[in-house]
Amino acid sequence: MEIDQWRREYLRGGLSREDLKGTPVEQFSQWLSEAVESGLSDPSAMSLATVDANGQPSQRIVLLKGFDEQGFVFYTNLHSHKARDIAGNAQVCLLFPWQSLERQVIVYGRAGALSREEALAYFHKRPRDSQLAAWASQQSQVIDSREQLDRQFEDVKARFGDGEIPLPDFWGGYRVVPQEVEFWQGGSRRLHDRFIYRRGGDGQWVTSRLSP
Repeated sequence: MEIDQWRREYLRGGLSREDLKGTPVEQFSQWLSEAVESGLSDPSAMSLATVDANGQPSQRIVLLKGFDEQGFVFYTNLHSHKARDIAGNAQVCLLFPWQSLERQVIVYGRAGALSREEALAYFHKRPRDSQLAAWASQQSQVIDSREQLDRQFEDVKARFGDGEIPLPDFWGGYRVVPQEVEFWQGGSRRLHDRFIYRRGGDGQWVTSRLSP
């Protein structure tokens, strides 16, 4: 079969205005819980889109590490491609592609740096090897070989021994403060249900149905 013939119907159910919670974070929390309960692989995985100084967009998968009414949190190397983009343009987009549930959530917002205290609290919750990897990897920089990366990891491991691993000064996190959040539920005949929450000037959320 040719790729232009690959298709399926979306039949898992619809989304109505009556289904929606009062805020997008409440609605997201419900959908995330349902994604976890369904056994979906990596339900916290999200695509993060940024734009560089030349207007070139880029995307990568990162893991959501927290969310509340203030925003959506992730962590990264502060010298990475994504961090450099955010330094020049803090407007970003997040996408949660829950395909097996025939759902997507899109978050449009502005990324702001977390405090060192917040980053430190999370850093020490990470597995020890993940802490060491943060020190070993110069994220997004050219590297000669896998062997070089493994050597850097072993060097860092030997450096810190069994002691506490400090937070690198080049590692931290961001909170994406949402301005718009869209919830997409697949529908039959390509008549999908789409609702978007938009934050008004008074800080209150207004919901609208979008045509598919």
